[in-house]
Amino acid sequence: MQAAYILWAVLAEQRPRAAIATLMMFTCRGLLGCSTQLPLPAEFLGSGMDFPVGNVSFFLFYSGHVAGAVIASIDMRRVGRRRLAVLYDTLNLLQFVRLLACRGHYTIDLAVGVGAGLVFDMLAGWYLDSKNIDSGDNRCCSSCQKALVSQKLTS
Repeated sequence: MQAAYILWAVLAEQRPRAAIATLMMFTCRGLLGCSTQLPLPAEFLGSGMDFPVGNVSFFLFYSGHVAGAVIASIDMRRVGRRRLAVLYDTLNLLQFVRLLACRGHYTIDLAVGVGAGLVFDMLAGWYLDSKNIDSGDNRCCSSCQKALVSQKLTS
């Protein structure tokens, strides 16, 4: 669901911030996953229903599911879709419980996923501000705001 929302925001509404945040988040997640995966113990006896699967560790540090939903929820709040954001937060909480119950992630992976969503949304905002790109969320970039304030002060 969050992927559909983020694609809609960037393609139909021309608001790139959530898409940039998601790209940053998954890039960092992939790099962290490659650099922090540990080999399974030789005596590990897994099943087809167990994580990690076979001899490949499925765990990647922080949950991309949770981080993506947080990014989408923040974007919804930014443009005034508060009820939809509450729905996404509720579904994200249920997803959090599902991932814990199914052993899809460790608890710390889910908690850091929430933080990662917040951090990468902030970084995407800073990136758009540094490029003087309007993120489409009905506000000016910081450089535009500074120019407007200085113009008002001089007139």
